[in-house]
Amino acid sequence: MESTATSKLSRRTVLKSTTGLVVAAYLAPFTGSALAATKAKAAQSVFAPNAFIRVGTDSTVTVLVKHIEFGQGPFTGLATIVAEEMDADWAQMRAEHAPADAKLYNNLAFGPVQGTGGSTAIANSYDQLRQAGATARALLVQAAANSWRVPAKDITVERGVLRHAASGKQGRFGEFALAASRLPAPAPTEVRLKDPSEFRLIGREGAVRKLDVPAKTNGTAQFTIDIHEPNMLTVVVAHPPLFGAKVASFDAIEALAVKGVVEVKQVPTGVAVYAESTWPAIKGREKLRITWDESAAEKRGSEQILAEYRAAARSPGAVADAHGNVDTSLASAERVIETEYAFPYLAHSPMEPLDGFLRWNDKGATARFGSQIQTLDQAVIAGVLGLKPEQVAVETMLAGGSFGRRGEMGSDFAAELAQVAKAIGPARPVKLMWTRDDDVQGGRYRPLFVHRMRGGLRGGKVVAWSDTIVGQSFIQGTMFESMLFKNGIDATMVEGANEIPYKIENFRCDLHIQKVGVPTLSWRSVGSTHTGYAVECFVDQLLQTAGQDPVEGRMALFGDDPRFKTTLRAVADLAKWSGPAAGSGRARGVSIVKAFGTYVAHIAEVSMGENGEPRVHKVWCAVDCGRVVNPDIVRAQMEGGIGFGLGHILYGEIRLEGGRRVQRNFDTYRSLRIHEMPAIEVKIVDSTEKPTGVGEPGVPPIGPAVANALARLAGGERPRQLPMVREAA
Repeated sequence: MESTATSKLSRRTVLKSTTGLVVAAYLAPFTGSALAATKAKAAQSVFAPNAFIRVGTDSTVTVLVKHIEFGQGPFTGLATIVAEEMDADWAQMRAEHAPADAKLYNNLAFGPVQGTGGSTAIANSYDQLRQAGATARALLVQAAANSWRVPAKDITVERGVLRHAASGKQGRFGEFALAASRLPAPAPTEVRLKDPSEFRLIGREGAVRKLDVPAKTNGTAQFTIDIHEPNMLTVVVAHPPLFGAKVASFDAIEALAVKGVVEVKQVPTGVAVYAESTWPAIKGREKLRITWDESAAEKRGSEQILAEYRAAARSPGAVADAHGNVDTSLASAERVIETEYAFPYLAHSPMEPLDGFLRWNDKGATARFGSQIQTLDQAVIAGVLGLKPEQVAVETMLAGGSFGRRGEMGSDFAAELAQVAKAIGPARPVKLMWTRDDDVQGGRYRPLFVHRMRGGLRGGKVVAWSDTIVGQSFIQGTMFESMLFKNGIDATMVEGANEIPYKIENFRCDLHIQKVGVPTLSWRSVGSTHTGYAVECFVDQLLQTAGQDPVEGRMALFGDDPRFKTTLRAVADLAKWSGPAAGSGRARGVSIVKAFGTYVAHIAEVSMGENGEPRVHKVWCAVDCGRVVNPDIVRAQMEGGIGFGLGHILYGEIRLEGGRRVQRNFDTYRSLRIHEMPAIEVKIVDSTEKPTGVGEPGVPPIGPAVANALARLAGGERPRQLPMVREAA
């Protein structure tokens, strides 16, 4: 692979010869203000860091995507929006990552931060890119009108071809790109957006194919692991066996004797081994002799932490939401149901572990990796290297998954990347690599949680609901604290539990935040990973106790939001629901969770296998994510979310013993095997609401759907501690 400098030079050369029109758009954080469109001078039409759309003289249309593409589909989804409003042909569409620049590419849901998360890519870019696409179309049409000397209103655009029917003239985008770039941009109010009835790409089955698939299947797609720069050193770091431990001393004599090892340096996170390639770096690390200072380390095991959480849950915490009088209602209830749900630490385990490339000197730095929150990574690298954030160029690479792992709010990996680069000096660029063992044992887990649930029944009706949650906060101490942490409540810890879809007269949700030395982080679907399970299992238990059908009982309990009923009815119809019994030793379970504005309902058909493990045969799914951009991507994300969630509720657990992580790799941190994947049928609910995300919402409902099915099997129980299949400690 060519060097960074050569790559930039060749890219600029190509752009000088092919780029004609650059269209930019910017939306102020948290506003619905009109988009500002800008133009580029034709003679100087090169890559512009504030551009969302670039039209080449070869008629290609490139969308610069501000969100990282790690398999969830923003390259295709966002390009679809642009192509729709431009009336482009899909064959001419391209997509690439935008540079790190929060002033121009901020996530509108995050404020002045560029980043991906919370299933926001389509939701926060939909209006923005529609406007940008329509502006590009208007400029091209005007350029053609000027060239042909005809009224712009008489020109039509179809599949990338502009036509004037009366004169018979026609041309492609590239023919007018340079002229269009010289025109003043129209005001947003002067640009017409399509009526949805005119859409030919957005929401249409089979209208587009994923842009990133060909390169990923033919091997030309470039990931961080593919970077091989001249003079580059590969680095691995020996991290402490206990969280919070530090290096006391180390002996690198044997490590330095490994052929290919160049240097060994102590860094803040451990001991770094620098080598000419990955294998000698790993072998050199194995030869290190390190004495660790564990005086400040976290030494508690999972069971001890869990016991402390359970004790805390016996008393109310800080109130996240409440109405009515729960205590009085529980005291007068005909029957009180009490249960507890416990959730383990979970690793993200994307297929591509963390890795990153960095070249730097006192003038600036270039970092290339799968950056999920570019603004934070940029600032952290700058801080370590003594640079200003604007001196750090973060080039976002394709990444092999994330599930939240690359969205570090403290940018720990970016900091380690900068630290190993700084320790060796600017003479040689570095590529920092984490192995699978590093990934599984590296922390930043989904936090461990406990929910203590109490419900009251009177006359077959649920009259009281109490949920006390105990867990860790990964928001405290980050730049998101002011936005997500209020009055002792971390919003990410209670989301989905403090506002349940069920109308219950007496309700309380409260929270205890515990301090534990295990580094934690957002995990795919964030708080709903545990609140969805607790809420949906508990309401199902209450309905079962009251002798009510799981579907009709929920229907009767739903509040004022009709989309819950519509989505649940859709999945019930899809599965031909007639009750939880399915015959042949199988049962069906139901769940519905709203996460990130998207409503997802699952029905799972389950049996108990001969090996004593649950066997999920089929899952029916209904999803209401507002207006759909790409139906195929929606289905793929639902299917992927079901598989991801199912593997973790069945088998996923990071267990600590004396503070040490037990699981190391996929042999002990078990994933769902292909033969364990159920058949899946997805129904997308028609909606004219604004688009919401689909990357995460498919995950939360699968756990409770399976658990509720297990409770309906003969002699079955609803699992209260995950994973459902637990190895002996």
